[in-house]
Amino acid sequence: MKLFQKKKAAKAAPELVSTQRFGCDSFSLPSAIQPYEKELYDRLRYAVPIIDAAIMKIIRLTGGFRVICSDESCQQELSSFLENVPVGLTGRSIGCFTDNFLDSLLTYGSAVGEIVTDREQLRIAGLWNGDVSRIRITPGADPFSRNYSLITDKGSSAKLTHPENILFTSLTGGHSLLRGLPSLSGILMRIYDCIGQNFDRAGNVRYAVTYKPQGEAGDLMYSRERAQQIAREWADGMNSAKYGQVKDFVAVGDVDIKVIGAENKLFDTNVPVRQLLEQLIAKLSIPPFLLGLSWSSTERMSSQQADILTSELEYYRRLLTPVICDVGNAYLASIGSEATCSVEWDNINLQDETALAEARLKNAQAHEIELRLEKEYS
Repeated sequence: MKLFQKKKAAKAAPELVSTQRFGCDSFSLPSAIQPYEKELYDRLRYAVPIIDAAIMKIIRLTGGFRVICSDESCQQELSSFLENVPVGLTGRSIGCFTDNFLDSLLTYGSAVGEIVTDREQLRIAGLWNGDVSRIRITPGADPFSRNYSLITDKGSSAKLTHPENILFTSLTGGHSLLRGLPSLSGILMRIYDCIGQNFDRAGNVRYAVTYKPQGEAGDLMYSRERAQQIAREWADGMNSAKYGQVKDFVAVGDVDIKVIGAENKLFDTNVPVRQLLEQLIAKLSIPPFLLGLSWSSTERMSSQQADILTSELEYYRRLLTPVICDVGNAYLASIGSEATCSVEWDNINLQDETALAEARLKNAQAHEIELRLEKEYS
């Protein structure tokens, strides 16, 4: 028996395969939005109110949540922190932070936030919603880590010293929810612009006053002076109507008054406008009745649209849950606790409560029938 055996070589840690070897970094690492693209989406929400209304409704319909701590002794302290944590310059509470975070996520395709700590890096001073166009993300030492750089006003980049305090999330592919809508919105705004111009031309009634002099020599000689006098009196009568005064127009001779454009009709824009709105709403995944559009739909169709919206909201909740847990876990670590957090979301609407109650009732009835059958056959 050998007293000194050769020790087995320690197993080396498995080497991680970099996704860059296969050219897949574009799939694993979303690209940050460019400043001009950010301004485009901001102008799009400003120009088309239905897009802004849809995004705001998605944020409100996402609902509230409750952060649960694994250690019950820290639950009250954690809840108090999340309800009163400062957010930026004007906000307060974790709910305010998630609303702004989701707004950026839907509009730009990605959102970034920061856990702001004190100088000693011991306590959390607040949360901050950052500008996603001023951050750049590069791969780290392995495929599952990333580095953050801040773009300064001069265009240079500065690497962030505490990347663990950065909260970053992106939609699938890192693309905005509004991607593809600028072209359709441009057509829609041109239609509305033409409607406004047509109403300026035909809606604001204008008159054509025609004076036809008779064949007499006096009428032919003073036709110009009479036409100017008719024009002055007509203008005075129209201007007096602006101040609530009614003046009659009296003229001698053959005077013809017609409304300009009275025989023309405005174009019917219901069909093209509705087609464009259908494309916009299909991209935003919002039922039309939530935006005040009274399109014909059956009750079953409305319930199916509500189910589709519920699945969309569940997707956004899955994106927000890790961010909320990171904030809660960071606070627990700052107070010296090893506990972890989980998020419990509220039910989206009352229909979910009714569906859950009906499901529990049917399960209870089925269980009762099964017990009765067992007694009969036993």
